[in-house]
Amino acid sequence: MFRSVKSFLILLLMGSLGAKSTAQENLPIYLNEAKPIEQRIEDALSRMTLEEKVAMVHAQSKFSSPGVPRLGIPENWMTDGPHGIRAEVFWDKWDQAGWTNDSCIAFPALTCLAASWNKDMSALYGKVIGEEARYRNKNVLLGPGVNIYRTPLNGRNFEYMGEDPFLASRMVVPYIQGVQANGVAACVKHFALNNQEIDRHKVNVTVDDRTLYEIYLPAFKAAVQEGKAWAIMGAYNRYKGQWACQNQFLLNDILRGEWKFDGVVVSDWGGVNDTKQAIYHGLDMEFGSWTDGLTMGASNAYDNYYLANPFLKLLRSGEVKEEELNKKVRNILRLVFRTNMNTKRPYGSFGTAEHASAGRKIAEEGIVLLKNNNNTLPINFSKAKKIAVIGENAIKVMTVGGGSSSLKAKYEISPLDGIKNRIGKEAEVVFARGYVGEKSKAQDGLSTGQNLADNRSADQLIKEAVDLAKTADFVVFVGGLNKNDGQDSEGNDRKSLGLPYSQDKLISALAKANKNLAVVMISGNAVAMPWVNEVPSIVQGWYLGTEAGNALASVLVGDVNPSGKLPFTFPAKLDDNGAHKLGVYPGNGEQTYNEGIFVGYRWADKHGTKPLFSFGHGLSYTSFEYGKVIANKKDLAEDGKITFSVEVKNTGKREGQEIVQLYINDVKSSVPRPVKELKAFEKVSLKAGETKTVKFTIDKTALSFFDAAKHDWVAEPGDFRALVGASSADIRQSIGFRLK
Repeated sequence: MFRSVKSFLILLLMGSLGAKSTAQENLPIYLNEAKPIEQRIEDALSRMTLEEKVAMVHAQSKFSSPGVPRLGIPENWMTDGPHGIRAEVFWDKWDQAGWTNDSCIAFPALTCLAASWNKDMSALYGKVIGEEARYRNKNVLLGPGVNIYRTPLNGRNFEYMGEDPFLASRMVVPYIQGVQANGVAACVKHFALNNQEIDRHKVNVTVDDRTLYEIYLPAFKAAVQEGKAWAIMGAYNRYKGQWACQNQFLLNDILRGEWKFDGVVVSDWGGVNDTKQAIYHGLDMEFGSWTDGLTMGASNAYDNYYLANPFLKLLRSGEVKEEELNKKVRNILRLVFRTNMNTKRPYGSFGTAEHASAGRKIAEEGIVLLKNNNNTLPINFSKAKKIAVIGENAIKVMTVGGGSSSLKAKYEISPLDGIKNRIGKEAEVVFARGYVGEKSKAQDGLSTGQNLADNRSADQLIKEAVDLAKTADFVVFVGGLNKNDGQDSEGNDRKSLGLPYSQDKLISALAKANKNLAVVMISGNAVAMPWVNEVPSIVQGWYLGTEAGNALASVLVGDVNPSGKLPFTFPAKLDDNGAHKLGVYPGNGEQTYNEGIFVGYRWADKHGTKPLFSFGHGLSYTSFEYGKVIANKKDLAEDGKITFSVEVKNTGKREGQEIVQLYINDVKSSVPRPVKELKAFEKVSLKAGETKTVKFTIDKTALSFFDAAKHDWVAEPGDFRALVGASSADIRQSIGFRLK
């Protein structure tokens, strides 16, 4: 909807409604797409009043900020992300607006995307979610998230891309490029150090510079410098005593100064806490959770924002120079010209079968086969004529809830329905509840529509499930976590590593009742598995979106050969995680990262701790053999490159994909370094019996560590080893080389 007749006429003249302009050169510079963007920005800025500029730097509704109607500069419209396009809410409320045409395709959670280890899947994800955002006329997608998996208790880990900065860096870039090809800005979040949900609005993070640069910044840096992200969202937490949304060190020194970011910095909703710091410390646009970002129900709500009337008052008095405002407006105008004033951007599409198919493909590539003794999977229909599906997560809606990633999905195929869809004609499928979790709560007026109430005791539910399992040829247990508060959900963290709702007791009982058992964990986090040695097969199923059940069924029956690998470590117990071993989690408003750079598999390697399942682990229905790794030279020059080659053979009887991983070990260093660090990976498809050569080329950046004293990356000459394997704990081949 256009806010004025003049806006409509100007945009019509530009050709954004399909008309071809024949007087391009007669347009004002800011409307002339033939002119350089920076020139257009300065022209538009010179035509704006002080009040119009201030209006642009803060919200006017829950998800929009003003344009300049008299100049034909449109509003900015944001949408959550990162797993699908959020349903429309009222102008000033979180409640559903009641639209009938805003049901989206729900895509898999980003943990699943990261588990695919497939950059092509990331590009596909960005493309289709960008098309959905564009069709809904959103010019900023609030995602993806790349905060590092520091602790398995973080309720928001399911929205992120795992524990390793290199993996997250490689996976985030294609996603951004796919989104922005649609003329929609990817807003990468939450910058930075947002690694817990408890006390997220007040916690102050203390972390040394080396850890900051080696672990917590690389994915954001790649998003900016390689992905060319047009927007960044600040975090709620503090760093060096300053809120992340108004942080001199993060936003001015690093983001703008070191990385030369030229996009817009958006606050998390309600993440601004001080007008002057917001003015001077790098924030461009302020958005809020309540009607004024501060309290509920204030009149003239958005005028009360920190960057609204308080900012305007300081400008009018001369206490703050107008150039501080102009810096922000330039960034916002650059966003506008890149997105909703780009007449060449595509129209997008929404809720299509093509998008659902893309989501299913991503889900299938991200599902991880953790354990498969005696080839329990895939299900053999010649022997399995009656299949028992057990567990609440087999029927529970997972697209609603969890915080900002909650979605009004066009549809969601449950695991039970997916299994019935696929094997209902080949075998009998029966179901038992097994356990009952707490009732799903409506979020923002959106409910699951399910009534899963069941007043039976845990023992009664277990008995029913076990009795059914004894009569079946094969049992599929579908459990794990859900999107309720205190599990995989924004705003709170998990209370423990263990499974809720007496699931451990149930799984052990099922293992005794039927040896043909597949345990499917639906979660975005690692969970404890005290029954791990009792069950023959385990599948990590993630939150898979609209096509969840169909994707899961295709892997269980073998239509799809599983090829996902874990993007984070599953510790055997919480104390095997450095943040919990050395820290006081969640702290009392203070959180010190005592484990430093030793996060995830780096910690396990350092202390010789055997994880439940290692970073990079994932099995297949076929097998792969690694040949000898070969280097094209023995020495790496300071300004040179070195290539490692390894032959990988599919030694099984069916086609499959293997993720070949390259880690680097610094044999002798002047500073403590991890035993190994991921520096390259490749997902390769091999037919039965086929051999392919996988090549990795690195330079000295792969050998470098961050020297805090020099504030620079350093690669020390000396001996290194290249380690090639199937996971961080399954190194198949290695070779030594030297950096001259």
